[in-house]
Amino acid sequence: MDQEVKNISADAEKKPEQVAKYTAKDSVFTSLFREPKYLLQLYQALHPEDLEATEDSIKNVTITNVLLDQYYNDVGFQIGEKLIILVEQQSSWSINIVVRCLLYLAQTYQEYFESTKQNVYGSKKLELPRPELYVIFTGNRKTRPEYLYLSKEFFGGDDSVLDVKVKMIYDGKEGDIINQYVAFTKIYNEQVKLHGRTREAVLETIRICKDQNVLSEYLSSREKEVVDIMMTLFNEEYILKTYVESREKEASEKAKIGTAQRLHEMGISLQDIAKACQVTVETVEQWLGLVKV
Repeated sequence: MDQEVKNISADAEKKPEQVAKYTAKDSVFTSLFREPKYLLQLYQALHPEDLEATEDSIKNVTITNVLLDQYYNDVGFQIGEKLIILVEQQSSWSINIVVRCLLYLAQTYQEYFESTKQNVYGSKKLELPRPELYVIFTGNRKTRPEYLYLSKEFFGGDDSVLDVKVKMIYDGKEGDIINQYVAFTKIYNEQVKLHGRTREAVLETIRICKDQNVLSEYLSSREKEVVDIMMTLFNEEYILKTYVESREKEASEKAKIGTAQRLHEMGISLQDIAKACQVTVETVEQWLGLVKV
């Protein structure tokens, strides 16, 4: 009987699926590369051979809220015949980033056709800018593949139907805008470990970055904005964490009540039910309506 109680209780204790989604209004990543001069620096970091590119020659085509009601650190821009999409993936590694790039590309092309008034259902051949897909990974990882391929990761190497090639960027080149952004994220993570998700962590991050000439011009001119962005992210993360914990607690109690009711119907004693649900006998009596609350 005790084993039966334990099995039912274990099933009831399974965590509910997380229903809340984190939505950030802005980030340092998007704020930085929204500015034309930094977007140009980003392009030059990716294509140092192109010496003719100017701020005016780059068109920002970044999309927000792609497919899901979530926000990602993505930037998209077109220059000449190139369509460049760059995605930031933070601490956790996920091969699904390749699919994310594919979906982002498809959405970007759709908007491109609309803006250029091209009919995908017409007989005239469409004009397409050539896509380049990049991912900046700012976390720690022992193995660092240079490229990820949709066909290799999802179709066993069969590229006969569809393939996507994504170039991975980990550190950038010394001193370029990508290298500075990655350095900024690492300094920020270190300060959060020291000070928690606080204003002090943000201010220390900015101070250290300025001292080390990491995004110093951007941080000097946009310090208040950066502080506001980071504090907003902290607040939203806290709200999300509190919300999820609250939902999990509610779901856990609801599951325990269901377990208690089933065990009671099976004739199991209130003491054993309380033990299985890790609550007091009085709580079980309240759940079962045996006493007035």
